[in-house]
Amino acid sequence: MRLNAVTVAQIDSPIGTAYALLDRRAGGRPLLDLAQAAPQYPPAPEVVAHIARTAADAHGGDYVEIAGLPRLREAFAAELSAAYRGGVRAEHVAVTAGCNQAFCLAVSALAGPGDEVVLALPYYFNHDMWLRLNGIAPVYLEPGEDLAPSPESAAELITARTRAIVLVTPGNPSGVVLEPDRIAEFARLAERHDIALVLDETYRSFRETEDPAHALFADSSWPRTVVSLHSFSKDLALPGYRVGAMVASPELTREALKLLDCIAICAPRIGQEAAWAGLTEAEDWRRARATQLADKRARFTAAMAAKPGGFELLSAGGFFGWVRHPFRGEPTEDVVRTLVEEHDVLVIPGTAFGPEDIGAFRVSFGNVDEPGLADFATRLTAAGRAGAAGHVDAADRVGAAAAPAARSQ
Repeated sequence: MRLNAVTVAQIDSPIGTAYALLDRRAGGRPLLDLAQAAPQYPPAPEVVAHIARTAADAHGGDYVEIAGLPRLREAFAAELSAAYRGGVRAEHVAVTAGCNQAFCLAVSALAGPGDEVVLALPYYFNHDMWLRLNGIAPVYLEPGEDLAPSPESAAELITARTRAIVLVTPGNPSGVVLEPDRIAEFARLAERHDIALVLDETYRSFRETEDPAHALFADSSWPRTVVSLHSFSKDLALPGYRVGAMVASPELTREALKLLDCIAICAPRIGQEAAWAGLTEAEDWRRARATQLADKRARFTAAMAAKPGGFELLSAGGFFGWVRHPFRGEPTEDVVRTLVEEHDVLVIPGTAFGPEDIGAFRVSFGNVDEPGLADFATRLTAAGRAGAAGHVDAADRVGAAAAPAARSQ
């Protein structure tokens, strides 16, 4: 058989590629898995109990409406309205099998082959992959010195073919949180050009404040421009249940549901039931987990303050740290491979999050406990020393090889 050339030309999953490196590790010590972000604890007891009841119910495996379980849509709309001090109704909510699917549905309902979508760098790799797989051209928006994109720079990239601007806040991989005023500026830019502002807010619960992430929902005209994407995976410790949401106008939702009906009919009921229980019965538990992660983030930042081994923390937020390695000129993928093979540390190279190698990698610090964070810094120190020694040895070998040639001239 012949395969789709567009799919064949696309990269493999960066997550799968990273975990394939584990076959190369010496395994001299426990693995520090800082690659794929996933809660290292079970869901709230109330959620677990509801899942068990649902699984035992004769109708617990039934289909639900394509747009999602009505009570989940109502509960999530109510939570967003309260959290953002705005107006979100159940009709604005479509439940999806994770935030990735929400993005795919939204973008496929907004753009087609030959259209353009502006992606802020560093991007989330699945966003770039999906655009390319569908013949939509990603147009890259470089960040400023604060690692945040600016509306002024985005305005220069908009053409007649632009259909959306995509922002992830808190960032994945950078962890950078965009200020509400800047998000509002992006929304006004999108409105002026009659394009969508797509906000991936997967990590909204893990910001340093409980103030609204933005004020867009307070404007009754928000559905004309804003598409807000959400995940319950990290917030409720449900990554394998595959449940997220797209929050958008009823008009866009109608088009997205045509796609969802063909792809999955509906998001898995068990995940939707779990999310509903989490939203309605586990508020204190969610708050405690967010506080726990904030403590980890502070400890991770402190552990990286001394630039162990020359590795520099560029930013941290949500679940992630964005780290620059000290080996200029050395491909980041090689650095990441060495960290696995010689130091039993697994991270995701920055080449998964942008078109160029900028010498950085992503660290999912939420995956390990406090001793693990200290151990990570210790291993980076060892990696920096070993790498520096290796560069000296290589330079000596080059010098020794060049010396005879110089004498013969």
